[in-house]
Amino acid sequence: MDITYPAGATPLAPDETEGLLLLHITTREQLNHWEQLNIGQAEEWAFSRSHKDLLSQHFICRLHKKMFGSVWAWAGQFRKSMKNIGVQPWQIAEEVNQLCQDTSAWIESATYLPDEICVRFHHKLVWIHPFVNGNGRQARLMADLLAKQVFNNEPFTWGRKDLGGPGKSRSVYIKALKAADEHDFSLLLKFARS
Repeated sequence: MDITYPAGATPLAPDETEGLLLLHITTREQLNHWEQLNIGQAEEWAFSRSHKDLLSQHFICRLHKKMFGSVWAWAGQFRKSMKNIGVQPWQIAEEVNQLCQDTSAWIESATYLPDEICVRFHHKLVWIHPFVNGNGRQARLMADLLAKQVFNNEPFTWGRKDLGGPGKSRSVYIKALKAADEHDFSLLLKFARS
């Protein structure tokens, strides 16, 4: 398979590409197409019902499986290898559980405004990078679900662009994530609603 990665993307290891379920895929464009079809189905499922376990490791894995399970055999499973971003694989479950607990506490005590809670959750989930691939897309959908189901707000627009390929929107998004790494969430908050 001929895959080129945009700046900031997590490359797949050779053994991870073996998890491709659709063997007719040979280019990045084909992969993007089939993943987007799967993600569309996952979005329909996610927004069509209430999820009592939204802030749980189980739901995070289940949503990832719904988003990528028709394309990748490893969908919904935490990664087992180190990547160019993220915590050590053995730390993933603990970090995800802690993020869910922290977010529940932020909601309960109104520590931040609703959008900031969602954006902080999104940033930390991307930082943990629990899956082989699809982490940004899954974290954005999780933030959208938090906004809609917990706060009854509209989902985020995330620059109104496809962030999967190279371009200005992806550059702005990556810059905003890096600023959030330094505890400045203003750019990510602005981008999320742009």
